[in-house]
Amino acid sequence: MDHSPPERIALKEKLGYGVGDLASGLYLNFFGFFLFYFLVDLNGLAPAAISLMLLLTKLVDAVTDPMMGAIADRTRTRWGRYRPYILFGAVPFGLFGIMVFAAPDLSQTGQLIWAYVTYTLAMLVYTIVNVPYGGLLGVISPSAEQRGSVTAYRMFFSAMSGILIGVLGTTLVREFGGGDEAQGIMLTMACIAALSFFCLVTTFATTKERIAPTQENGSILGDVKELFVTGPWIAVAIAAILGVTAIAARQASALFFFEYVAGDDGAPVMAFLDRPALFLTALAIGQISGVILANFLQRRFEKSHLVILAGALKAAAIMLFYVLPLDAIWPQTLVQYFVGIGFGMLMVLAYAMFTDIAEYVDWRSRKQMTALVVAASIFAVKTGVAFGLALPGLVMSLSGFVAGEVQSENAMIGINLAFAIVPAVLLIPGMVAMLFYHLDRGTLAAIERELAQRRASPA
Repeated sequence: MDHSPPERIALKEKLGYGVGDLASGLYLNFFGFFLFYFLVDLNGLAPAAISLMLLLTKLVDAVTDPMMGAIADRTRTRWGRYRPYILFGAVPFGLFGIMVFAAPDLSQTGQLIWAYVTYTLAMLVYTIVNVPYGGLLGVISPSAEQRGSVTAYRMFFSAMSGILIGVLGTTLVREFGGGDEAQGIMLTMACIAALSFFCLVTTFATTKERIAPTQENGSILGDVKELFVTGPWIAVAIAAILGVTAIAARQASALFFFEYVAGDDGAPVMAFLDRPALFLTALAIGQISGVILANFLQRRFEKSHLVILAGALKAAAIMLFYVLPLDAIWPQTLVQYFVGIGFGMLMVLAYAMFTDIAEYVDWRSRKQMTALVVAASIFAVKTGVAFGLALPGLVMSLSGFVAGEVQSENAMIGINLAFAIVPAVLLIPGMVAMLFYHLDRGTLAAIERELAQRRASPA
């Protein structure tokens, strides 16, 4: 019986895997920051209509995300189970992202239909690429420590995407648009699509699947049922969805907050960075710090305890930002950095926990359903982004917001609710969910040992 330690993942492969999340991060960060503003403020669509669109598309994701996970788990090719989807999905991944922001000259109803169709297709292609991408992390090594290290690289590049959008997003939109902000947004998305293609091809070319598939996986319905009776999976999914929702709501409402509440005139405050760009950059730099911190702390403390700590840090920092004076640019930037630390910690821990859960399910049920388990992480991120984008629309519609006008007192309250109060409150149930996560470090070590013995033994 082979008791040799798992193969260590080389730096080249860690970087190659991680850069794949640069593509996804650029995609979702750009959507999170510009989509609601593009559709509501620039195209004049009703905030409530866009919120409804974002929520309804999650019904599609609720079916397609687990379905894609089950399909990927059952795929058998010479390139592996998951890597082919990353390669062949690279072109449509960027193409449909561009189409969302390339609406032709249509009536309001036509623009709304275009938004529904293209956004749904964009999220479908995101699923086709990112569910297998997440599944690949689960089979890149049988070692939780190695997977945790690879996850840290992934989250580093995810945070880098936030920095790129923060530092370059509004600048590229301004330069490409030449006074036409909608055109600038579309052309910037085209640049993101081109970069994303090269990132995904790099991931395909540099990674390896090390856990061999079983011959029979059972029925898809049986796998889904198995997943929904797995307590740790439910707990992490709740924490991830609410954590992403809080950040996405702040991103979606940031341009409205700075324009209508803070009275920002769009002038640069540091080099070429205006206040929204500084806001995003601080979040992303904090996210990188949180990834590094969580990668260090998870070797010594339980992941679930660290997720609770991250949630408390985010909630406290969001509320502190809210009570600071509107013109306190640098204190706000510092506080936003701490929001990013909490978010970075949450994301690196959640993704690592999902792959741990995949091992737990394999050990408990003898079913390899890595991509299906990890599909929860993709669904959590997409759902969190959608809820976060929808939340400002719902709140602002109820409070009487009118695009391009001087806002009433109620409308200002609505923007503040979407930007600060509701996101902070949403983090509390996510922290509570972590009290029900029972896969501690000792349990995972025992599961790893037993799975290693099973995999080394004849069928």
